[in-house]
Formats: sequence, structure tokens, C-alpha cells
Amino acid sequence: MPLKLKILTLALLPLLLVTIIITLINIKQSQSLSELEIQTFEENLLASKRNELKNYVSLALTAVSQVTSSPWKRDFEAKEEVKRILNGLTYGEDGYFFVYDGQGVNLVHPAQPELVGQNLINMQDENGTFVFRDLLAVAKQGGGFHRYVWRKPSKGDNEDKLSYVVLLPEWGWMLGTGLYVDDIAKEVARARQEVTENIRNTFFTVLVIMAVTTIIIVMIGIAINVHESRLADARLRHLAHKSVQFQVSQRRRFARELHDGINQLMVSVKFRVELAINKMKKGDCSAAVDLEKGMDVLNQAIQEVRLISHDLRPSLLDDMGLTSALRSLLHEYEARTGIIVETELNFPEERLPDDIEITLYRVIQEALTNVDKHSGADEVRLKTWVQGRYAWVTLKDNGEGFDVVNQVQSNGIGLRNMHDRIELLSGEFVLTSDIGHGTQLRVKLPLV
Repeated sequence: MPLKLKILTLALLPLLLVTIIITLINIKQSQSLSELEIQTFEENLLASKRNELKNYVSLALTAVSQVTSSPWKRDFEAKEEVKRILNGLTYGEDGYFFVYDGQGVNLVHPAQPELVGQNLINMQDENGTFVFRDLLAVAKQGGGFHRYVWRKPSKGDNEDKLSYVVLLPEWGWMLGTGLYVDDIAKEVARARQEVTENIRNTFFTVLVIMAVTTIIIVMIGIAINVHESRLADARLRHLAHKSVQFQVSQRRRFARELHDGINQLMVSVKFRVELAINKMKKGDCSAAVDLEKGMDVLNQAIQEVRLISHDLRPSLLDDMGLTSALRSLLHEYEARTGIIVETELNFPEERLPDDIEITLYRVIQEALTNVDKHSGADEVRLKTWVQGRYAWVTLKDNGEGFDVVNQVQSNGIGLRNMHDRIELLSGEFVLTSDIGHGTQLRVKLPLV
């Protein structure tokens, strides 16, 4: 996987993960809260139903109170009158009153008149509950509510029913009425459906927002990558141009040294040899002197070739490695300049890559040359080491120091050469100088 794609993935994964976790937590909390609200809603509906049933029973008791308390009617007539009144009291589509005696015999049932006169004390609903036995027990305890399954007149199906019953103490009758709570179940189901839809809509909204955010991040990442790629291409072209310029300058310098040095010496040798040959033809004994002078010039040419070869690629660097080559360079530098060099060379025993070794060697060589020519220092501290995947070099002198910016912008060819060498290997080149307190060079080169 490309590095840019890895970075983009690492940027998106935490965002997606956090968004998903937060969304799931919110959904879980919303579901818990909605269930609590639905439960409260259901309890409130049931409470309102209970109050409604109490009110209905109170109205029924008020309607029959004059009959039950009248001393003018006989007991049989009073009972019949109460039955008639309650049989005619209905409300809504499925609201009615029922009356049972103490043994469970039905006395009043407007919705199901076929039950009148039947003993239903042992009747059970579909859940196995003894309906009237439990209702009578509640009524004898002072009245209350009881929930069971009973046939709903408007539908003809069995539905969940909530009844409220009281006891008529004069005759030991149980008077009650009830409301079917299937509408409560419908209301609760509708509320739960609305909550579920809201949660689903919220989830899809979060998904859309997350998708849009991801697309925006990806587009921004692509735009940044394109921009960085263009900058990297421009930087690469700049480095390639600098590399070509550096090679051209090196070749020009090498050609100039060949022309001004070796070429002149070889021409001088040629003249000496020709002069000696002419003298020998004439029998002149001084030809040997010209040959000796030609030999001396030829030796100078050989030394020049050695110096140029060493400048191009030190043989000691190939044979013994960077540490030995630097020790030889520093020993010769101290002997030639009189500047004391304190060294701490900590390169590993295994050889570094060739381009790293020659670059570090040339940079140190150029830095020492600049110290000798420009700093006026009498002491230099050189430290090298390898840490992690980088090679480090620091070189500090106690010279006069200089203005780094102006020097590089004016004629700091050596400084630019060092900087270009390090930059071509993707390294870091930092030069600091404090006027009156010396100059420090720091180099960092990647080994891979």
C-alpha cells in the first residue's frame, strides 16, 4: 500500500471508528430512554383508565343509591329496579355495567344477556385466570381493579380488559364495569414505531453525514497529494538541475586543472626532450642536463596526477574505509596548517554506503579548508557517529565567525557545494556562526 494511502487510511479510520461508537452509544441510549418514556406513557394511560372506571362506578352507585336506600320499596322490587337501571346504563361502544351475586351468578350483563342467571364462579379466561372468583375477592376487600381477558362486543374477539368492581353491601352484590385496553397496546405500539423510525432516521442521517465527511476528507487528501506531488516534482527537477550543475562545475574544474597543470608540465617535458635530442644530434654533452630537468618536470606531472586522482576519489577511502581516510586527512591537515583537531570518530566497523562515505569525506574536507582559509581558528572539534538510520557529523571551530546568509549569497561556492552534496542525498545541512565565537556545522544523512 502506498504511503499516502496509508496516511489517508490512518486519518479516516479513527474518525469512522469514533463516529460509529458514538452513534451506537447514542442509539442504545435513545432506545433505553424511549423504552422508559413508552413505559411511562403506558402507565399514564392505564392511570387515566383507572380514574375513568372509578368515575363510571361512582355514577352508577349514585344512580342506584336512591333505590337501595329507599324504605318504601320491598327488597325484591328494589333489586329489580337496580337491575333495570344498571342494564340501561351504557357508555361508548363497549362500555356497560355488570352485576354478580356473592355466589358468582350473573344478574346484569347488557352486552351478553345470555349470561344472565348463569353461575360463572369457576369460569377461566384463556390465560387460566378465574375471572369472577378473583373479581369477587377484590370486591370483598373493599373494591379494586382486576385485569383479565374477555370478549369485546364490537369485535367479537377476546381482548385484554381492565375492570373496577365494588360491593353493594345491602345485598352482597358485586357491581363493576370495565374498559378494554387493546387501544392502549395500539397507542404504545404506535409510539414505539415512531421512536424506532426516529432512531432509524437518525442513524441514516449520521451515515450520510459520515459518508459526506469521508468524501470531503478523501477529496482534500487527494488535492493535498496532488499539490505535494507537484511540489515534489518541482523539487526533484531542482535537485536534478543542481546535480547537473555540480557535475558540470566539477568537470570544468578538473579540465582546468588538467589544462593549467598537467598539460603545461607535459608540454615542458616535451620541449626538454626535443632540446636534448637536438643537442645529442649535434654531439652537445649538455643534453643530459636537459634530460634531467625533463625528468624533474615529469615527476611534478606525476605528483599532479596523484593529487587530482586523490581529489577525485581518495584511494585510502576505498582501501581502509571512512574512519582511516579521515584520520589520514586530519593528520595531514594538522601538519600542514598547525590547527589542532580534536576528533571523536564513532562510525561502525561495517562500511557505510559509498555515496555516504565520499559525501561525508568531501564535506569534512571542504569544511576544514574553509576553516584554514577564512576562520583564523587554532582549534577544531570534529565528532561523527551513527544513530538509528542516520549518520551525523558536527564540526566546530573557535574562529572569528561570519555572516552565514551574506556569505552564501555573495560568493560562498564551497558552502553551496557542501549544501548541494548533502541535499542530493536527502540529508540535512545546518551551518551556524556567531561572530567572535566561531562556526558550527551539523550534517545529518539517512543511511537507507
